[in-house]
Amino acid sequence: MSQTDNAVTGQAASGGTSDRKPGRTRWNATDLGLIAVFAALVAGSALIAAIPVGGLGVPITLQTLAVMLTGLALGPGRAFAAVGLYTLLGLAGLPIFSGGRSGLGILAGPSAGYIIAFPLGALAVGWLTTIVLRRTVKYRGLFLFAAAMASSVVVIHSLGVLGMMVNGKLDLSKAFLLDLAYYPGDIIKNVLAVTIALALHKAFPDLLIRRTGRNPEAVTARTGGAAN
Repeated sequence: MSQTDNAVTGQAASGGTSDRKPGRTRWNATDLGLIAVFAALVAGSALIAAIPVGGLGVPITLQTLAVMLTGLALGPGRAFAAVGLYTLLGLAGLPIFSGGRSGLGILAGPSAGYIIAFPLGALAVGWLTTIVLRRTVKYRGLFLFAAAMASSVVVIHSLGVLGMMVNGKLDLSKAFLLDLAYYPGDIIKNVLAVTIALALHKAFPDLLIRRTGRNPEAVTARTGGAAN
């Protein structure tokens, strides 16, 4: 077999994948811009008037809405970077935590657990969002809401309770009861976050689905048939 035949054979063997775009391993300018925009969104949400709750005064803010929305919109990596950037800037001294607070001293306060949990919560809901968008077509809103609530409860609320126990010198039962006051607001905020995220993904289909490599429209275009 000639070298030409070998080349043709090699192209035929790889022809099924030659038109596929490889997944990006590096963020481009658009990714970096989205990270900056959503970091600013989280910062702005913290500066809206906060409502203190309980004797420790850990406030109710729109931060959890912005954190969940970031994960729902950007996926795990970029969401973690965006919320992590916000957290680092606040710890570095920018007055972007609730009530205009800032600095490392915040880690000694009762809300430390929540602040530390924000990047991890965004990471968790972003990861779950990619699974939902890859594997579901119907009831996506319901699944995304479940993802947001699971991330809120397992990550943010758990670390929030731990922070109140360590810095507020509370036992588990008291810290848990104080934390329960945030659940009704989180349910409402997660509904809003999912609603906004669905609208974003509808308006910008490439925002996250393209990065999963499972865009049904792209599959249909490549195969010339209907995607199930």
